[in-house]
Amino acid sequence: MRDFDVDEPGEDGLSVSAPKTWATGAPAVVHALQYALRQTSPKRTALTLLNINQTKGFDCPGCAWPEPAPGKRHRNEYCENGAKHIADEATSRRVTADFFRQHSVDELSRKSDHWLNQQGRLTEPMVLREGATHYEPIGWDEALDLLAGELRALDHPDEALFYTSGRLANEPAFLLQLFARAFGTNNLPDCSNMCHESSGSALGETLGIGKGSVSLDDLHDSDLVFVVGQNPGTNHPRMLSALEETKRRGGHIVAVNPLPEAGLLRFKHPQKARGVIGRGTAIADQFLQIRPGGDLALFQALNLMLVEAEDKEPGTVLDRAFIEAHTTGYDAFAEHIRETSWDAVLEATGLTRDEIERVHERVLASRSVIVCWAMGLTQHKHGVPTIREVVNFLLLRGNIGRPGAGVCPVRGHSNVQGDRTMGIWERMPQAFLDSLEREFGFTPPTRHGLDSVDSIRAMRDGHAKVFLGVAGNFVRATPDSDVTEQALRTCRLTAHISTKLNRSHAVCGRTALILPTLGRSDRDRQAGGEQFMTVEDSMSEVHATRGRLAPASAHLLSEVSIITRLARKVLGSSPDVPWADFETDYDLVRDRIARVVDGFEDFNERVRRPGGFRLPNPVNSREFRTPSGKAVFSVNDFTLLRAPEGHLVLQTLRSHDQWNTVPYAMDDRYRGIKGGRRVVLVNPADLADLGLADGSLVDLVSVWSDGVERRAEAFRAVGYPTPPGSAAAYYPETNVLVPLDSVADISNTPTSKSVIVRLEHTAATAPA
Repeated sequence: MRDFDVDEPGEDGLSVSAPKTWATGAPAVVHALQYALRQTSPKRTALTLLNINQTKGFDCPGCAWPEPAPGKRHRNEYCENGAKHIADEATSRRVTADFFRQHSVDELSRKSDHWLNQQGRLTEPMVLREGATHYEPIGWDEALDLLAGELRALDHPDEALFYTSGRLANEPAFLLQLFARAFGTNNLPDCSNMCHESSGSALGETLGIGKGSVSLDDLHDSDLVFVVGQNPGTNHPRMLSALEETKRRGGHIVAVNPLPEAGLLRFKHPQKARGVIGRGTAIADQFLQIRPGGDLALFQALNLMLVEAEDKEPGTVLDRAFIEAHTTGYDAFAEHIRETSWDAVLEATGLTRDEIERVHERVLASRSVIVCWAMGLTQHKHGVPTIREVVNFLLLRGNIGRPGAGVCPVRGHSNVQGDRTMGIWERMPQAFLDSLEREFGFTPPTRHGLDSVDSIRAMRDGHAKVFLGVAGNFVRATPDSDVTEQALRTCRLTAHISTKLNRSHAVCGRTALILPTLGRSDRDRQAGGEQFMTVEDSMSEVHATRGRLAPASAHLLSEVSIITRLARKVLGSSPDVPWADFETDYDLVRDRIARVVDGFEDFNERVRRPGGFRLPNPVNSREFRTPSGKAVFSVNDFTLLRAPEGHLVLQTLRSHDQWNTVPYAMDDRYRGIKGGRRVVLVNPADLADLGLADGSLVDLVSVWSDGVERRAEAFRAVGYPTPPGSAAAYYPETNVLVPLDSVADISNTPTSKSVIVRLEHTAATAPA
């Protein structure tokens, strides 16, 4: 069955034009304002845009890209997608009890993600009782009593799952993990399991901490920046401003990606005259159009050339002093890297040797190098080895722990890194659990919990029975959509703390709750006065976020209120945690965070300073918290991903008018797609080889070792400059194709960037 409403306007009006060769400029401003004014009034639009990412305003609920220091940030410190995201939250549209009376759950399950999101903000708690067809209103006390009763009735705390997305701020994240562990489980899956878990696994193993090491100043001052498996123009548009500054200070940029992305070709800064009336700035000095999954082979080739260059001129290429003083494992790494096969490298990457040698020359000419990456590296079976090889590359020339150099995993959701810092992880280290025990007087469970993929398996197999999602859209963020939905429907109760309607609300356990909450931009008044919360960005900067808008409904509770009230109902007075006080005054939460989490000393005082503070990263003082006390060179192998004849390697990706699982419109302006999302981008030569015409209507069928047919129906095949043998299509529509068991080694991250598919003519239009 199709997972979208076939009657929705837009899907039949698809038009395709040539991809753009530059990003942003005046059109971005126009599109952002048009979207905002369709959502709400000019006054409310102005209020949101003047407060977003300002020191006394609220943090953009979109990406986690950092803001410049106070005094250096623009009055309009946001991007097109950030403006759309906050307009989406600040919308004047409302989803009331009348809406749910008019629309059954079955009807909602057949609506598209776009349609659901456009209905507006949720306004009051709703319940779907067992056997009912429609949600109905429920009071807060009754709703939380219902949820608490189901949790207390479980045979074991591990039958409960507590999922979060990166929209959750630090204070409610800390309280959620505290509640879950006091309840008795480490089942704290989060959205990071689906994106940067591979980064954390690789960096923790090699450098001793699973975070990036660079700052905005480092990026600006770097001689050479790699942007790998990432599309800043759509996913982190303000990163383009930072890369433009890198170029203006004399640095160079190498872009590595399967698709040519407009923002990495040329950037027109909408706040600069040169970006409005001029040609803008060419960002990438060199673009490597790599085959999906070929990045490990690329960095092995670069490392081979560096080792061989050192052999020819000892002491002139590698940073021998750094390697000897601060690393371990070099000899085994060097022995292995010398066995690298150029034939295998060229086949895996699809690049020429000349292209790779030109990059090598840039590396030799650079004193400082940064590597930035996103999902294009992490969502492969060999995602962790790939990032370990990136670390090898940086270690060779001492590009770790000094200015202008380092690792830069770019997080895709505003506080996903902060949530992990606060303890939202199913495998928090024992030192964190011990700190919780000292502070709150109970012994947290030590058994590792379930991540997102294992949570789906547990629900599917009847081992998890209550699911609580705090922010996010679990159904559409996860792989193997049919399996995920069937798994959730086995639960006794599913509950979602949400600001807006999404598909997860239509995929229900026997009983289901919608618990509406304040948004990032909403004013949060408690008995102790007006409250603020905090977030941590991709570069470990922690700062305050203060809502400025009147809440969307008088019936909304903050996430802090919902979690603390639920904890009181479930746990009572054991352990002795002052949940009621935490709800009244968030300073009291921050006082406890300061005593539990490293780097948060004097939290309340420091975060009130304009711009907040940066968490310390031991890597920047060349302190590596690995077992050896040194950074680790690793040995990494890769298995070349080969699609069988007549098949392609599919990567899932976002459109430009989309934030995570939420499409704002049916367009992808930079790729030349308008009026539809069910498209598959395929190299014209591959279309010809497959006997398909540009514009053919096809089904995508994924191929996996379990023999199960996973099908996404009715996609338009669009000729596009993808690498030969590969294709690309938008998620969440194609998540159905990603097998639950197709995951990255070590990190268990779904392999959404390397799905083997075949294209079949859609049955309704297949030739006789």
